Amino acid sequence: MNKNFHEKRPDPKMRIRKLEQQDRDRIEEMVIASGNFNDVEIATALELVDDALEEGEKSGYIFAVLADEKEHASVHGYACYGPVPLTQGAWDLYWIVIDRAAQRKGLGRLLLEYVERDVIKRGGRMLLIETSSQETYSATIRFYETRGYHLEARLRNFYRIGDDKLVFQKELA
Repeated sequence: MNKNFHEKRPDPKMRIRKLEQQDRDRIEEMVIASGNFNDVEIATALELVDDALEEGEKSGYIFAVLADEKEHASVHGYACYGPVPLTQGAWDLYWIVIDRAAQRKGLGRLLLEYVERDVIKRGGRMLLIETSSQETYSATIRFYETRGYHLEARLRNFYRIGDDKLVFQKELA
């Protein structure tokens, strides 16, 4: 870990809970406000929300929602993850989004640690995260690296020319 990196403690009033129907609009707001996703990616994020709301975990997507304990409707972030089909213990983190106003307060760390513990509890041994190499993702990449993820693969020009797909991995168990 970078010696100059000072972690802030998350607000103790935050809790992580399951996805609820009333979270959909707030998730949409956060994904759009992040500024990192195009219209197709935003639609995909919401499709996963809809699938999980309709089918629950049978959809293959598990959601962890970070919300203020006292203000039920106050969602500050979420993660979407699930087992990789045809593997023994490999899991994907599909999305992790923290509200822009709530970033740099330790909430992303809190949410990612929750996901890691839940994956282990469910028999997972590895978590994979795919992201873009674009400069707008540099803080995201540093976040994964400081959380112990290492770059396992780079697929050049994957998303578009000049935009590589980066695959980060962490052995959990």
